Amino acid sequence: MLCFYFKKSKSKGKKAESPPEIGNQGTSQNVSATRGAKSANSALSSRSIPELYKEKEPNLRVFSYSELKQATNDFDRLLRIGVGGFGTVYKGTIMPANGQGEPTVVAIKKLNNNGMQGHKEWLAEVHILGVIEHPNLVKLLGYCSVDAATGIQRLLVYEYMPNKSLENHLFDKNLAALPWKTRLQIMLGAAEGLAFLHKGLEVPVIFRDFKAPNVLLDGNFTPKLSDFGLAREGPAADRSHVSTVPVGTYGYAAPEYVETGHLYVKSDIYTFGVVLYEILTGRRTIERNRPASEQKLLEWVKQFPADSRRFYKMMDLRLRNQYSLGAARKVAKLADQCVCKNWKDRPDMPVIVEALRGAILES
Repeated sequence: MLCFYFKKSKSKGKKAESPPEIGNQGTSQNVSATRGAKSANSALSSRSIPELYKEKEPNLRVFSYSELKQATNDFDRLLRIGVGGFGTVYKGTIMPANGQGEPTVVAIKKLNNNGMQGHKEWLAEVHILGVIEHPNLVKLLGYCSVDAATGIQRLLVYEYMPNKSLENHLFDKNLAALPWKTRLQIMLGAAEGLAFLHKGLEVPVIFRDFKAPNVLLDGNFTPKLSDFGLAREGPAADRSHVSTVPVGTYGYAAPEYVETGHLYVKSDIYTFGVVLYEILTGRRTIERNRPASEQKLLEWVKQFPADSRRFYKMMDLRLRNQYSLGAARKVAKLADQCVCKNWKDRPDMPVIVEALRGAILES
């Protein structure tokens, strides 16, 4: 997999210009005591994300490896809460930097030791989440990097999300089915997070890996986008797209990206449409255990147009008909628009936000 790479520079003094070069870390410390103007209303310059990181004073705590090892009981398997392509996530408990006060429950991602590729993903997350903050983006609390004799260790520390992910609640039959309105509210929050990435910054950010597992849920089921290792800056003002080797998850990626490697801001819209269909149907985008005609979600739903009498047959049975049929039809039409083959025909994320708000009011 290919991720974008940011040039590294060592931190000097109080201001954290960039995550440190891979090397042994001492005791934990706060890179800065202030975040500055790091919010959804921040007026960011037109500089690149790495340049913005150098200008800001991100309040990211630098952890020692021993601290995070202790926080996870030596990365105990019983504390695993997620496993992905780049690493494993553990539930952990950390003490305040000054050693005083109550411990905090966190999520600690330990990246695989697979050379520079893992480092690029780690550095991307530090840079992006170090300069942007939004209620629907997961909060990065700190990081750790160690050049040990046994290999490089890279870790990230996030706020803990007790209700796991949208994927868990859609597809885990051991969990109660998500109510219809909750599904819409989760997608609305996710859309607001993507809208901020696309439109709320001087430098647009393409998430590139939007899918149900990357929509985490806090104690109130507020959604927060996670896993920014594959994210990258959008095209410059005089360009329509950026080109790269396609990465991501099969079944979600936009056709223009898969076929040409051309990545547009609206490539995220396509993947959002796929997840809209997942919340409507309760089916994954690819399910190999179903009959051949039903394995690919986007092909299967074509049998049930939003305006047809057959439409209700595609709805998730776990909803037990407890939903607004009119609102469901509108969401399906929105999903259709999102997965248009021509990226120019897809709606902008702010338009999607307003459409989902309307569907919630109708529900």
